[in-house]
Amino acid sequence: MIHSAPCSRRFVRDTRAVSPAVSTVILTGTIVALLSVTVVYVNNILWARAAESDFNSAKQFMQTMGLQIDEVAWTVGRKATVRYSSAYGSVDFLPSALNYTVYVKTQDSTSYQLLASYNVGILLFDMPVSKYSLYDGYYELIYPDSAENLTLSGASAPVARVFGVEKLSPPMSDGSFVRIAVMPSVRSLFSSMTTTGSATYCTRLYLPVLTEGDIQGSHQSVTLTGNSVTSFTKNRVTNVKVTVDFPAATSQQGFDSWFFQLPSLEQVIDIPSGYSDSQVEFYVGEVEVDLGVHS
Repeated sequence: MIHSAPCSRRFVRDTRAVSPAVSTVILTGTIVALLSVTVVYVNNILWARAAESDFNSAKQFMQTMGLQIDEVAWTVGRKATVRYSSAYGSVDFLPSALNYTVYVKTQDSTSYQLLASYNVGILLFDMPVSKYSLYDGYYELIYPDSAENLTLSGASAPVARVFGVEKLSPPMSDGSFVRIAVMPSVRSLFSSMTTTGSATYCTRLYLPVLTEGDIQGSHQSVTLTGNSVTSFTKNRVTNVKVTVDFPAATSQQGFDSWFFQLPSLEQVIDIPSGYSDSQVEFYVGEVEVDLGVHS
C-alpha cells in the first residue's frame, strides 16, 4: 500500500507596495508637520530680531534723552518732548534713585563742610525678559564711551550716563527687565582767571536733578521741563569731595551700587596751590519729567 507524502504548505509573502493613496496621506502629513515646526521656528526668530531691533532703537532714544536733559536743565521754563516707538518696552521714572552730596574743605578748616546734597531720579526703559534678554549680569556703558571718575570732566562732557543692564538675581522688586537707564551725573569744569595782582582758580560743578511730574499719559513720549537753577558758592577752597549713595535701594530692591556700577562712590578734587583765591561754584538745575504727554 502506497501512502502519498503530505502536501507541504507554502506561505506566499505579499511584496506589493502600499497603495498610492495611503502613501500620499503619509507624505502629506509629514510635510505638514515639518512645515509647522519650521513656521514656529522662523516666527520665533523674527520676533527675537524685532525685539533686538526695538532694544537697539531704545539705546539711541535714551542717549537722546541724556543730551536733552543738558539742554533743558540750565534754562528755567525750557521744555522738550521726545517721542519713541516700542512694541515691547516702555519708559519709567524712578524718583530719588541717587543722592549726590558735595563737601568742601577751606583754608580756614581742616575738615569737610557740607555744601549741598540732592536726591536725583533716573529714567528707565524697561523691556520684559520674556520678550528680549541678554544675560543675567549684563552691563554696558552706552554713553559716554568711558568714565573713569565719579564726575564727568570737561566742557563737552555730558551731565548724564546712559547704560544698559540686566539684573535678575537677586530679583528686582519691580519685575524682570533688561533696561536702559539715564542717570544724571556731576559735570566738573576747571578754569583760572588772572587780574591785576591776583589769580583765582575756579571749580564749577553742574548737576541736573530729575523730579517726577504730575502727568502720566498713554503716549510714548517723555517731556522735560526746566523748573529752576540754584547755585552754591564757596571761597578759599582747598579740596572738594563728591559722594553718591542709593536711597532707592531701601525701598526698591536691586537699585544698589551693583546696578549703577560707577567707577567709584567718592571723588576728591584737589585745588592747585599758588592762587590768591580758589572758588567752588555748584549749579543745580531741577528738571521735571512727565511721561506720555502729547504735544
